[in-house]
Amino acid sequence: MSATLEKAAMNPVYRKRLLKHRVGIALSVLAMSIGLIALAWILATLLIKGFGALSINMFTQTTPAPGSEGGGLWNAIFGSFLIVTLSTLISTPIGILAGIYLAEYGEENKVASITRFVTDIMLSAPSIVIGMFVWAMYVATTKHYSGYAGSIALALIAIPVVVRTTDNMLRLVPNSLLEAAFALGAPRWKVAMMVRLRAVKAGVITGVLLAVARVSGETAPLLFTALNNQFFSADMNAPMANLPVVIYGFAMSPYDNWRELAWGGALLVTFSVLALNIIARTVFAQKAPN
Repeated sequence: MSATLEKAAMNPVYRKRLLKHRVGIALSVLAMSIGLIALAWILATLLIKGFGALSINMFTQTTPAPGSEGGGLWNAIFGSFLIVTLSTLISTPIGILAGIYLAEYGEENKVASITRFVTDIMLSAPSIVIGMFVWAMYVATTKHYSGYAGSIALALIAIPVVVRTTDNMLRLVPNSLLEAAFALGAPRWKVAMMVRLRAVKAGVITGVLLAVARVSGETAPLLFTALNNQFFSADMNAPMANLPVVIYGFAMSPYDNWRELAWGGALLVTFSVLALNIIARTVFAQKAPN
């Protein structure tokens, strides 16, 4: 064996391939290291400045006026919660039902093929384009910004994620399980809802949570739809404060307390998205062995 290895090592073709392999591995490790260093740098900066901005006032007071001291992000936190919650309530049933339709009838008609094609386009569409679309169709019609418009914009971003996740998960259900349900005389809609969907509900829930994480930090659509509100408001039919827009505005301001609140808001959004991703992966990991 050793003689064979020594003979192979002397082969110039083998040595050339080995050199290319080692260079490729070295470049891959270098690229990974640069990415990890940049990520660690960003997270360290966010943690240091974000934790320094955390206080009780951030969760109990509204955003301060220009030039005033103190203040918090309570109105922006509450506004983001309302906007994201409503967008989830809109996108979840639409996305799941559309995913069921694609999985059940996706190979039988052209409508499903067109739907899947449009969904793929929506997945890669810039969020600012969706925000401009909702502005033109809703805000320009009603003549005012509103939380409803923001929820619609975020829902349009979340729906393709839920559709694709549901479609892909339903296709993983074994045909034998479906054939057994059909053999018992169950209609197709009941098999789809009670058997197929229930078998992959953990994966579908994962898709919904990932969609929520996807839209939680979107700023561009909300600039065109919900805009902002310095005061606390639960009126979804009026301009509403939200964390992404507040962070965007405060980060570029000349006021120290505004920039400090922007770092605190960025930390809240990051931790919220991180928590949603952890929950999604935990749910999926618990159900995967089954």
